[in-house]
Amino acid sequence: MPRQIRLNAFDMACVGHIQQGLWTHPRDRSTDYHRIEHWTGLARTLERGLFDGLFLADVMGIYDVFGGSPDAALRGAVQVPLLDPAVLVPAMAAATTDLGFGITCNLAYEQPFLFARRMSSLDHLTGGRVGWNIVTGYLDSAARAMGFDRQMAHDDRYDLADEYMEVVYALWEGSWADGAVRADRAGGLYADPALVRPARHHGRQFRMEAIHLCEPSPQRTPLLFQAGASERGRRFAATHAECVFVNGGPAPAVAALAADLRARAAGRPLQILMGATVVTGRTEAEARDRLEDYRRHASVEGALAHASASLGIDFARFGMDEPVGGAESQAIQSNIAGLQRAAGGVLTKRWLIDSFILGSRQKPLVGSGAQIAEALIGLTEAADIDGFNLSRTVMPEGLEDFVDLVVPELQARGAFKTEYAPGPWRQKLFGAPRLLAPHPAAAARHPG
Repeated sequence: MPRQIRLNAFDMACVGHIQQGLWTHPRDRSTDYHRIEHWTGLARTLERGLFDGLFLADVMGIYDVFGGSPDAALRGAVQVPLLDPAVLVPAMAAATTDLGFGITCNLAYEQPFLFARRMSSLDHLTGGRVGWNIVTGYLDSAARAMGFDRQMAHDDRYDLADEYMEVVYALWEGSWADGAVRADRAGGLYADPALVRPARHHGRQFRMEAIHLCEPSPQRTPLLFQAGASERGRRFAATHAECVFVNGGPAPAVAALAADLRARAAGRPLQILMGATVVTGRTEAEARDRLEDYRRHASVEGALAHASASLGIDFARFGMDEPVGGAESQAIQSNIAGLQRAAGGVLTKRWLIDSFILGSRQKPLVGSGAQIAEALIGLTEAADIDGFNLSRTVMPEGLEDFVDLVVPELQARGAFKTEYAPGPWRQKLFGAPRLLAPHPAAAARHPG
């Protein structure tokens, strides 16, 4: 039997996320991103398809690297305008019963005490269905928005993140004992003070002494996602992450990355999810016709604006065949290295533009529902991954097609669940609602 595939939808609370320009398609509804019905409808579709979760990306700045200006991003709605993803979750949770919600939150610009309360609040309100995609940021525009001249150096951001995790673990796991809440109406005792203690941290970046304001939530610590693939990012993932999001690419390269991550985790369970884009139809011919229809709406300028920001390289400065380097970039270093390898060691703007198919660098899988199911099963085995983060194409039809055409084919092959497992999100994935040793969060747990 094939392994059970995990599926998340990969989205963002904006008009243009990964596939730039597809919002201009006449059937696309991404411009409804500021309507709550857009998100509750998406959540219901994903739950109908038994998706594990909705993975929501986020950034805290504008994409202003291409041409040294935000103009291209604004013209093409390249991740701007953008809503706060956390505020969408309670409405979607109320519209569903099992779907998880992974929220991207940048730890570089928010005090851990406030952030910990927000995530505990969401974990309570969702019944234990919230996750955190841990990011350190990659945009200088975000640093300037927060009052800094520029962002910290790449590896220094991960040093900050390691300490940040110590603080939030102390709050989530160590401030309240499991039996602290009594809710004794007759005796007038809600929480036993002897079983609640301040979380204390005195480190290089943070100083804190505080009782966590939230009682223990179903998961305590939210399900932990991470997407760093650089050397420093892998070390961080091996210490903290439960689910790791990796970019798509040749199966041998993804398999090598997956093996490295699992070896670094030293036996601690990891689920590895690969980014993927799918265009499907009732037949292969219909799927290929749909791809060509979508391609007519893809935006090269939008894709260059997105690539320039995520790579920290202003592609407007380069001629079409001029070699592009990014040695001094403090952006997403693993993306730069991956592109250099894919381009045969010499990255040019022409090569990059030629690689854009649907307004992004991600080559789509195209075929009937049965063909896509076989391709996904093959990738999980060849790349030794656990599942996929599926980025949107034309909304909502792209995901509706996947749910209606691909999910039944996966189920027929025994590669996808036919019902949700009970319990919080972590329990559905790993069999226990809370983090266990040897995860460092377990060491922070209140002894009571």
